[in-house]
Amino acid sequence: MKKIFGSLLMAIAGGVIALAAYTLMDNRKENTNIITQDAKIPAYQTSMSGTYAPMVLPDFTEAASNTVHAVVHIKTEYQRKSSVYDYFFDFRDFFGERSPRGNTPILATGSGVIISPDGYIVTNNHVVTESNRVEVTLNDKRTYEAEIIGLDPSTDLALLKIDAKNLPFVVYGNSEQLQVGEWVLAVGNPFNLTSTVTAGIVSAKARNINILGSPDGSAIESFIQTDAAVNRGNSGGALVNTRGELVGINAAIASGTGYYAGYSFAIPVNIVRKVVEDLREFGTIQRGFMGVSIRELDSKLAEEQGISDIRGVYVAEVTENGSARSAGIRSGDIILSIEGVSVNSTSELLELVGQHRPGDKIKVAVKRNNKDLDFNVTLKNRDGETGPVRRDEVDINKVLGASFEPVSDELKSQLGIESGLQVTVLSDGKLRAAGVRQGFIITQIDGKRVASRQDLMNILNGKKGGVLVEGIYPNRTRAYYGFGM
Repeated sequence: MKKIFGSLLMAIAGGVIALAAYTLMDNRKENTNIITQDAKIPAYQTSMSGTYAPMVLPDFTEAASNTVHAVVHIKTEYQRKSSVYDYFFDFRDFFGERSPRGNTPILATGSGVIISPDGYIVTNNHVVTESNRVEVTLNDKRTYEAEIIGLDPSTDLALLKIDAKNLPFVVYGNSEQLQVGEWVLAVGNPFNLTSTVTAGIVSAKARNINILGSPDGSAIESFIQTDAAVNRGNSGGALVNTRGELVGINAAIASGTGYYAGYSFAIPVNIVRKVVEDLREFGTIQRGFMGVSIRELDSKLAEEQGISDIRGVYVAEVTENGSARSAGIRSGDIILSIEGVSVNSTSELLELVGQHRPGDKIKVAVKRNNKDLDFNVTLKNRDGETGPVRRDEVDINKVLGASFEPVSDELKSQLGIESGLQVTVLSDGKLRAAGVRQGFIITQIDGKRVASRQDLMNILNGKKGGVLVEGIYPNRTRAYYGFGM
């Protein structure tokens, strides 16, 4: 009996052990299944901590819908190609479909952005410069002939106007708040079909790619660099953020063939806004200048000048009678910020100053001998004046092919003259054709004294026939030149 009872206990114990072992194995199998299921979850849906957190992908639908109807197709017709951009490349080779060169009219295409419901459109200067006719096609296929309100080669921007009302338009954003790595959309209408949208990120800001070389050195190159695909005909189109706000106007691509090769470049909207306001109000650009020659501050320059902190932009020279010198800024100072915005490159500085007009006061922070100083600088135009420049003055400059500055008191004393207007930049025009060289000081025109640009304007405006110019060079050589108006 005892043997039977003992055997029964052993059987029960074995069963319990077997049941426990089975339960343990089953639990392990369940855990194994859980691990296997974990491994099947896509990596982008998991977080570093192991919790499940789906990645939020950007949604561009609202930005695209707010933009596509405000981007237009532009077709231009002109007789000869522009020479403005030949130094680096011809923009039309990259952004326009052109007819063969010759005596036949040249056709080029581009894009534009409607910025107001009454028909103002921003595009690139190189899209419409020298054109005889500009045709704009809206996204809904309506076509208009456009008037060129104004051009600004120094920023490669142009303002057009069509006779239409209640148009869709893009609102301005703020390019200073744009961050590297931020998503952006490039919107253009290159094929006269409907607007095309591509996406990318901001790759860099304040890029200078040396394509706007202007004769007077006034070009502002501070491009937004993106990897959004931009191709032929997209020039002048919109660069917008994910809210659909305009942050730039597409202008160029990095390519040797004219097709997208990884990077595109856009003009910051803060520059666009200022240029548009100038062209609408004055018909020409109101550029404010600090009157400084600047250099990038790098380790080599810092070592040469004994500078320990490599921040800011180095002031190599200050112009006599210029804004900076009048405010107290000296050669050797390091500009740290403009209006509280830090600057670490010449492109950044030019962009910030380029947002202001002559007569505007800007706060400039500099470092001098390891001391931080603040200056209030009143900007002046090229002629050393703080008032606005009229369009007819710009036309005279173009006709003469020159820019001018008042003669300093020191130079007047050295040369024994009472007044004069000095030729600081000389390009193709009547003065060069007459034999005038850069540096020439105009003292009289047709026997009338010249002391300022206004004197020049008063004498030459509406002038017909021959003009006699009298003056002197800084080496004391007196000269007389004649030309016809």
